[in-house]
Amino acid sequence: MLKSEILDKLQKKHNNLSIEDIDTLFSIFVKKLTNSLKDGHNIELRGFGTLSRKINREKQVRNPKTNEKLFKKQSYKLHFKIGKVLHKKINPLSVSKKEDEV
Repeated sequence: MLKSEILDKLQKKHNNLSIEDIDTLFSIFVKKLTNSLKDGHNIELRGFGTLSRKINREKQVRNPKTNEKLFKKQSYKLHFKIGKVLHKKINPLSVSKKEDEV
């Protein structure tokens, strides 16, 4: 889903707000999420999931084209753990029900 589609859906749901106001609120929300992750905090959205950052440790890597050895510095990656409510909405049949059918 694109940002413009999200903004359109929010504007339809909240007619009293202009599209510019919704865009500003959405930008503030994304900046707050980004800054929290940058500061090392985990973000938990009840029913949706948890966002956290994981460390990619520094290591020696090589360029496969030239076989040159390079040093890659420590970096971070984003980790998402799905919440139970979202998992149940996406996967309506639980594993135990499928096992009972077999």
